[in-house]
Amino acid sequence: MFELKEMDGLARIGKFYTKHGVVETPALLPVINPNYMLISPNEMKEKFKAEMLITNSYIIYKKNELREKALKNGVHSLLGFDGPVMTDSGSFQMYVYGDVEIENREIVDFQKKIGSDVSTILDIISPPDRKYEDAKKDVEETIKRAKEVEADALTVQGSVYPDLREYCATELSKLDCILHPVGSVVPLMEKYRFSELVDVIVSSKKGLIPSRPVHLFGCGHPMIFPVAVLLGCDLFDSSSYAKYARHNRMMFPDGTKNVDEMKYPACPCPGCSNFDEIKEMNENEKTRKIAEHNLYVSFSEIKKIKQAVHEGGLWEMVEERCRAHPFLLSALKKIGEHKEFLERFEPVSRKSFFYTGKASLSRPIVYRFRKRIFERYEKPEADILVVLPESERPYSKTYHDVIKKISEKVNAHFVVNSVFGPVPVEFDEMYPVGQSVVPMDVECEKDLVKEYVKTFDYPNVLFWENEKTFEKLESFKKKSSFNADVQKIKSVAFYQFGKCPDLFKGKIKLVKSKNGKIRNVFVDGEHILSVRNDGFFTLKMGGAKKLHSILEYPKMRVAVNDDAVAFIMEGKNVFSKFVVECDPEIRPKDEVLIVDKNDILIGVGRATMNREEMLSFKKGIAVKVR
Repeated sequence: MFELKEMDGLARIGKFYTKHGVVETPALLPVINPNYMLISPNEMKEKFKAEMLITNSYIIYKKNELREKALKNGVHSLLGFDGPVMTDSGSFQMYVYGDVEIENREIVDFQKKIGSDVSTILDIISPPDRKYEDAKKDVEETIKRAKEVEADALTVQGSVYPDLREYCATELSKLDCILHPVGSVVPLMEKYRFSELVDVIVSSKKGLIPSRPVHLFGCGHPMIFPVAVLLGCDLFDSSSYAKYARHNRMMFPDGTKNVDEMKYPACPCPGCSNFDEIKEMNENEKTRKIAEHNLYVSFSEIKKIKQAVHEGGLWEMVEERCRAHPFLLSALKKIGEHKEFLERFEPVSRKSFFYTGKASLSRPIVYRFRKRIFERYEKPEADILVVLPESERPYSKTYHDVIKKISEKVNAHFVVNSVFGPVPVEFDEMYPVGQSVVPMDVECEKDLVKEYVKTFDYPNVLFWENEKTFEKLESFKKKSSFNADVQKIKSVAFYQFGKCPDLFKGKIKLVKSKNGKIRNVFVDGEHILSVRNDGFFTLKMGGAKKLHSILEYPKMRVAVNDDAVAFIMEGKNVFSKFVVECDPEIRPKDEVLIVDKNDILIGVGRATMNREEMLSFKKGIAVKVR
């Protein structure tokens, strides 16, 4: 079973439950070759804090001595490791050497007999240079083999063809298992074809159900970890720590270096504390020392990724890491092409939005922001649109005097031509705008302003030119005719909930803080909304009742079965196993209406998942009830 603890889009920190313990993901599984243990499994646990290992069941099966020990005492005793152990099936050996003398049923049965926590099918590896028709046959054979056994891990194949990957993933998701590896990616990584790797992972994720962890087979280099986690991979296995060490190669998050060519190693790991001594060691000692370094660096990168997920800053980390290599930059660009899919899992807000370059504008949150502005925004009844240049946040404070002076003379509305596109000043406290850190000299897209003007059909548009703008406004005499505060709460609510003008039908009262910020919204004396730290609204029960009557089912709803109703009405959280239906437009951190199967409103809260995740997971919180 897999349980989500924290999420950042597709990236997630989770608990993977096995017979020999719980593994926190993202996790790195060192590969152990029982014929040659460069670093013992016990050291992996004690020194490097490895929670789970992976070994090859075919290697064990092929050697009589190992096979007999494993059958008698189990694979954990054979390796000397009491934590979870995953076993590979020999698919790679079959692909490379073509000498695997065992059938799918037999190797899966053998993995079960030796007590593997995660057994794997003997799938058909489909490398990147495979022709489409041959890759399709590989996929069909892999699916056939998956259906004939009860393996724990069913591997997604399909070469570099997105449609085959998604089809394979969809078919495998229908079968009973606990884990989905994504296979045949090593050749892509070895040749730095990272852009294609992105397509392979994303197309696989599109077909896989969210409640099962995803293992990126053969991904053992730390420079790939951040991108892979961002795209939803949970587990990695590494034999690279040993393979690279045997060639005197040290792994780092930004690439690989030969130990003999390094003079000033900027590495804080314990293995490098006496770096000069490494060069003087004999071959075996040197190999082991480099392998230790590679493990320290790899496990450290996993921890950094977890911290980034915890802080909601994985996008920034990925953009930073991808500048380490030109082909990683290509991968970053490719990720931007999948923003529509990624948006489905993108939380409503994070603590901050750090602009690291033009690639930051391809993040799914920017895609969502621009899309909702054009689809959900309703302009005020203004005669003039004044376009202000990018500035420090919040815009309403930076341009306070300008806005006040113009509004006292003419009926004008204001947008800022920001890196996010045209931003109506009403949104200047809302994520991502209000929480963004952006250089002032970034060039903004002018075409989006033209599209904005055309979409909302403003009769007069003026671009701010200091005093010149005031001169141009002299010909307009009509003063502002709309309430800016009411315009603000309506704009944010429409962006957040969809167009719902009846939510504010009645006498509106706004409660503000000492510095003039809106904090609470009352309609006809009833408290319906409060402002969150991210600029969005917290939905009060009064507001929930109004929206429930305004919006048609299943809009904003999370519907639960009868067993959960009483607990939710007591204020208990909604667990995913009780969810029976959900609005497809709900995103993590959205305010939601909780209803029973008959659409009777029973509570209100904040979603932690989207619809796909709520209906898939059988463990974990789907909505935090207020």
